[in-house]
This record gives sequence, C-alpha cells and structure tokens, in this order.
Amino acid sequence: MFSGIVEEMAVVTGIKKYEGNIDFTLRCSFVDELKIDQSIAHNGVCLTVVSIADGCYTVTAMRETLERSNLGLLAVGDHVNVERSMLMNGRLDGHIVQGHVDETARCIDMQDADGSTYFTFEYEENREMARRGYFTVDKGSVTVNGVSLTVCEPTSNTFNVAIIPYTRENTNFADMKVGSVVNLEFDILGKYIARLQSL
Repeated sequence: MFSGIVEEMAVVTGIKKYEGNIDFTLRCSFVDELKIDQSIAHNGVCLTVVSIADGCYTVTAMRETLERSNLGLLAVGDHVNVERSMLMNGRLDGHIVQGHVDETARCIDMQDADGSTYFTFEYEENREMARRGYFTVDKGSVTVNGVSLTVCEPTSNTFNVAIIPYTRENTNFADMKVGSVVNLEFDILGKYIARLQSL
C-alpha cells in the first residue's frame, strides 16, 4: 500500500531482459535501508526488491506489468519516481494507492499557470472499463507515474492535473513533455463503488 507521495527519483543504472521479464537496477539515496522482498513503487508500479549490491537494488517486472505500464520504455539514465510502502502509524498525505497500474496515458498538452503547469493526459476510451470504475471525476484522485494528484476538467478519456513547481522539480514530471507515456492508477474507491452497483 502506498500514498502517492514520491520520496525521490531513482536513476536506472541497468536493464537486463530475459524471456518475458526485465530486471531493472536502480540507484537512490535509501538503498542502504532496503531489504530483499521489500515492495517499492516505481512510477506507480509495485515491484519487489530481488537483490542489493554496489549501492544499487534490482527489481523484476514480468510481461503483464510491462504490457500495462510504461516500464518497458525505460532506458539507462532515466529517472523513476519511487516510494517505499506506507507506514500504518503515519498520516495519509496523498490517497490510497495500491501500486497496481491500470493502464497508460499520453501527455497531450502542457500549459503554464503562473508558475505552475497544467498537464493534460489522454487514455484509451473504453465504456466497459468505465463501468467498472476506471475513470476520473472532477476533484477526485488519480495516480500519475506514482504521484497522487487531483483531477481537473475530466472528460470520458482525458483529464488535467495542476503541478506545482516543487512537484515538477522533485518527480519525473521534470522530464515530461507532450507525447510522454505515463502510468495511471484510478482511485480504488471508485472501483469498489462501481462493483457494488453492478451486483
């Protein structure tokens, strides 16, 4: 379980493909605090630490994860938003994030907002998925590349988010441009409500 409050950006230092899997090796400031089997969100995707060596750690993404997320697009040197699992004795500063990416979206617009930036994202329109709770609502929560954000002006397959300078500087929103592919996790509460209504 995560909160969508990114701790920092890790740097990809190695990529190893084998069969349908990819091992990603990354470096970040808290490597010495990690342990094998620990869960860490990478651009919003929950992955398990499988090894730690030389100031870096390695996680494995399987084929389904690669097909559903933007992790397969990563290259050595890329920045990845990382967050360790949430402590149950603290405040929930973001929202309830499972680390289970639902699909990807593409940045289709960026607009200056007097120092902040409005990003517009577009995802595949699918009425069946929407009936199951995979959609956004105005002032609701959405996770973009692991960042907990508030939705503005949603349509059936687009939404805006406002990114303040601090968030842009301290997450991989700093590297984002029109055409960038991001991971989305829709709000789990909406999925449960949609499921209850279908019973």
